[in-house]
Amino acid sequence: MIRLPDPKSHVLARRDAIAAGLRALLPESGLISDPLLLKPYETDGLSAYRQMPLAVALPETTEQVADVLRYCHRNGVRVVPRGAGTSLSGGALPMEDAVVVGLMRMNRILDIDYADRVATVQAGVTNIGITNAVAGNGFFYAPDPSSQLACMIGGNVNMNSGGAHCLKYGVTANNLLGLKIVTIDGEILDIGGAHLDAAGYDWLGLLTGSEGMLAIVTEVQVRILRSPEGARAMLAAFSSNEIAGQCVDAIIGSGIIPVALEFMDRPAIHACEAFAHAGYPLDAEAMLIIEVEGSVVEQDDLLGRLKEICQRFDPISLKVSQSAEESAAIWKGRKGAFGAIGRISPDYLCMDGTIPTSQLPYVLRRIGEMSDAYGLKVANIFHAGDGNLHPLIMFDANDPASFHKAETFGADILKLCVEVGGCLTGEHGVGVEKRDLMPVQFAEHELAQQRGIKSAFDPEWLLNPSKVFPLVEGVEERVAA
Repeated sequence: MIRLPDPKSHVLARRDAIAAGLRALLPESGLISDPLLLKPYETDGLSAYRQMPLAVALPETTEQVADVLRYCHRNGVRVVPRGAGTSLSGGALPMEDAVVVGLMRMNRILDIDYADRVATVQAGVTNIGITNAVAGNGFFYAPDPSSQLACMIGGNVNMNSGGAHCLKYGVTANNLLGLKIVTIDGEILDIGGAHLDAAGYDWLGLLTGSEGMLAIVTEVQVRILRSPEGARAMLAAFSSNEIAGQCVDAIIGSGIIPVALEFMDRPAIHACEAFAHAGYPLDAEAMLIIEVEGSVVEQDDLLGRLKEICQRFDPISLKVSQSAEESAAIWKGRKGAFGAIGRISPDYLCMDGTIPTSQLPYVLRRIGEMSDAYGLKVANIFHAGDGNLHPLIMFDANDPASFHKAETFGADILKLCVEVGGCLTGEHGVGVEKRDLMPVQFAEHELAQQRGIKSAFDPEWLLNPSKVFPLVEGVEERVAA
């Protein structure tokens, strides 16, 4: 089981004083300290782990965030940044002695510059909210996590989130231009900007994916793109996971880069079809969703070449969407997949690892063998084109032994990802879930270098405590600043 560190008693003893001090810095109703009202903040999208925070601060401006951090730094209070709480790795999991800084009230679109293709937004704007703000003028924001209706852009930056269409357009880091951040001592800094390249050290690259451990993001400048002329999706069904994996490798090896290339296995297909009624092939063991975009001529050419590749692997069926409504239904099933799996099992762990696409057939076979060995079912849904796996391990949350088995199974999958040349995470981050697996991928001197960077930004380790780095006897192992 993942260990949560013991709270610091001296902070808990000052709970009321800390709440009063923070309340004075925020607008009315900007500080939550009532235990009943704190309940929604005790966990995040991972949901397997719970712990009530000391309090929740809800600032509305960057200056209020700075005031809160300055107070916490001065009083030695730990801080957990939180957006929509959709993290699937425990990245927003609170600590009992920590104040959650929720950014959901910082939800304004600040500026849209169509000439330079830049949108400036507060960190609490939802991912889909950016596209909705610019779609009327023929633009969109490319990264599209499955949680895009709820997840917020500040959290996307913290975890370097991806999504189905990132095969062509890249993840958050590839679509990010600038940040406004607040350091633990309350200093406000602007990183990058509307220009494409910044001089000096790549601070933007360092902060993106840093999981809220270096600073709190309050504003984001992102690249917006012209909407494509059109798009069509194709469903390719196969008789096994391995064959579908071979087809994925062949598509990527051909040099064709679809806008999206998604994988679903039989359990996922059935759950999502029951939810979306998208016409998924229920007789298939595995299915690929392949989307292309451009003019009608471009779409026809790419789909023709993709069909030829798929036919080498004896598909059970090949189906091309013939209307925008059909494409929307196909994506409704995929985007709602994690929720739809609840029809099969109300309890599951959603893993996140990345592998070279050439290793897909082998890794999918090994996951199947592990599933049999552990006696736990798995639904595979993932971004096949860039090798970002999302096995969903089903277990019984009312049975501690089943939960422990699921955790061990998940760890074995992530170790396998590293073994074949991949990494522990593609877009969900390390958080609490993968913290103790970091030594599987990184040597001790590499972890020490990372801890050194953490200490340089946050000498007292107050920001997002007990995440990313393994605990030693229940506490963070640090490198002195």
